[in-house]
Order: sequence, then C-alpha cells, then structure tokens
Amino acid sequence: MIQAACESSVCVNALGISAFVHSVETGSFTAAAARMGVSKSATGKSVARLEERLGVRLLNRTTRSLSLTAEGQVYYPSCLKVLEELNAAESLLASRKRTVSGILRVNLPVSFGRLCAMPVLMAVAERNPDLDLDISFTDRRVDLVEEGIDLVVRLGDPGDQMTLVGRRIGTQHSVICASRAYLERRGRPATGDDLDHHDCLAFARDGRPLPWAVADQNGGSKPFVIRPRHTISHGEALRDAAINGLGLAYLSTWLAADDIRLGRLEVVPILTPPDDVPISAIWPRSRDLSPKVRVVVDALVAAFMPIPPWDQGIIRSGESPAA
Repeated sequence: MIQAACESSVCVNALGISAFVHSVETGSFTAAAARMGVSKSATGKSVARLEERLGVRLLNRTTRSLSLTAEGQVYYPSCLKVLEELNAAESLLASRKRTVSGILRVNLPVSFGRLCAMPVLMAVAERNPDLDLDISFTDRRVDLVEEGIDLVVRLGDPGDQMTLVGRRIGTQHSVICASRAYLERRGRPATGDDLDHHDCLAFARDGRPLPWAVADQNGGSKPFVIRPRHTISHGEALRDAAINGLGLAYLSTWLAADDIRLGRLEVVPILTPPDDVPISAIWPRSRDLSPKVRVVVDALVAAFMPIPPWDQGIIRSGESPAA
C-alpha cells in the first residue's frame, strides 16, 4: 500500500511539473493542454495539485494570461532540468531498444507536404508499426517548441539556428511557365520586362503576393515584383490556373514537373536563378535526435537527395524539358 501511494505521488508530481512547464512556455492552460494532448481542466488541476503539495502559488492567473509568481520563478529552472533529464533518459532507452515507436508530431508545407513528403512518411509508418504519426499542414512558419512539434519540413530559409537544428533533405528550383494555349495566344516572354505585358499569377503568403526570382546578368538572383492579374494562396490551385490558361505562373519544379513532361505546361525562356533553395528537416535544438525523428529524416534524405525525383528529366534554369 505504501509503495503504491508513493508511486501515485511520483506520478502526480511528474504530471504537475510537466503541466507547469508547458503552461509557462505557452502562456495559457489551453495551449499547454493542446501540446500535452489532455484537457484544459486536467492541466489546470495538475498545476493546482502541485501548488497544494508545495504549499505555494506558482502562477498568477487572469482571464487572459498566466505569469510566474516569485516562488514560480525560483522553481521553474529546476522543473526544466527535471524534464530535460527525463527526456534524456527516455531517448537513451529508446536508442538502446533500437525500435521506432511513439507519437511523432510533424508539420508540413501544404502542397509539398501532400505531394512529396506524405508518400515518404506513409512508407516509414508502414515499415514501423509502433510509430504513430500526427501530421499537420500549414504554409505559415510554426514555432516548434511552443506548438509541441517534433519535426518540420521547411522550404527556403530554415530559421533560427540558435534554437533549431536542421538537415538539408532536398532542393527546390522554380521556373516560369504557362499553358501552350496561353502562350500561343499571348506570345512567349523572353525577358523580365516582357512580363509587364502578360497576365501573371501570383502565389500569396499571409495575404501578400510573393515576388518572382529572375537570373541577372551575372548569373545571380534578383527579386522581380510582378503586377499580378490573379492572386492565389494555394500551390496546387495556382498550378491548375496556369494549366487552364489563366496566365504565367512561377512554379517550383516539384509542383510543375509532371505537367511539363506531359505538355500541359511549357517553360518560357526567362532564366530563373541557378542556385537552389534548400528544403530542410528541422527539429528543436534542445531535444536529442530520437530514433523516431531520425528514421523519418533519413527516409526524406534518401528519397530527395542528391537529385530530387521531380527534377529528373527536367532541364533547369528556364529551358525546355528534356526529350
């Protein structure tokens, strides 16, 4: 009976410490509960039980936010250390078991994630029956620590190197293209200046059309601000609009390659930058690379490196596809 009571107390304390740390990091019981996968009430009760056991108040609560009390500020660093030691112990056990298991929370870009990353992740899940995937899709830049995400795939700038660790898993290159019907009707632009006389389709992020990148005389890259006829915030919808003759689009080859090969899209002779944009797998620096993260990262690298499958058979830098 005494042993059972002790074990129960340890469990309650561990839950309380975890709920306390997540509440401080996220600023609310609601966000902490979402990260932990429990209810808001359970999170609040766990912190309250911890405070009751310690005999002090750790958090000031208002209807809008949480803040540390003086006692909470003293206690918080120790709780962080406890959780780090627990995570390290779990990672050690997992690597000794040499099994890939548990829940892996992954965030993917919407179109690239569905078209390119998901087939790889599904194959990994099939090979590892003890691995459970929790996958979200968004084109906004997520905060891995605050949102409780283990791994994110990013196109372009990988982000803050102080708090994140990354590995390049592929490259992205873009071309300017349109349907053959559109080009026969409006002509084929040869320079950036020609774009002023065409219907351009812009991709929007956070409500703002993104500029295109055109190669300069030295072979470098310069942003080219277009005057869009249509603005579309979904990559696949943007591609579909180009296929249906609505105008010129600046599309990544991973999105347009199949349609270029099949003749539904034609690359125009405006050179785009030869330097590739990195595609990266990112995880928090504060966490060890657990087996479940490593197996996914390794699978993505194997699938997309050294030459991504979408670029095979496509001559880049704005030229025509290979015969």
